[in-house]
Amino acid sequence: MGFIFGGAFVVAALVLSTIVFPFWNLIREDVYEEVTILNNDQGTCYVETKDMIPKKIQKCDLQTGDKVTIKFGRGLAWATIVQT
Repeated sequence: MGFIFGGAFVVAALVLSTIVFPFWNLIREDVYEEVTILNNDQGTCYVETKDMIPKKIQKCDLQTGDKVTIKFGRGLAWATIVQT
């Protein structure tokens, strides 16, 4: 009896999770954009992108004003440098 209840619970959770939070929301489109470094705070750079979400770049050794190409997931607040 407990096995049937547990199985039904798992199936219901899977169905609800795909309806409420579809799997494809976890896979974001990569966006590439040329930006200017606004600030470097002890190895963390900040840039502004066209989507108006400030991006944070870890392990950054660039200076304020440097132009770079970054890659980020649509709607996310962190990015990586792909070309300087």
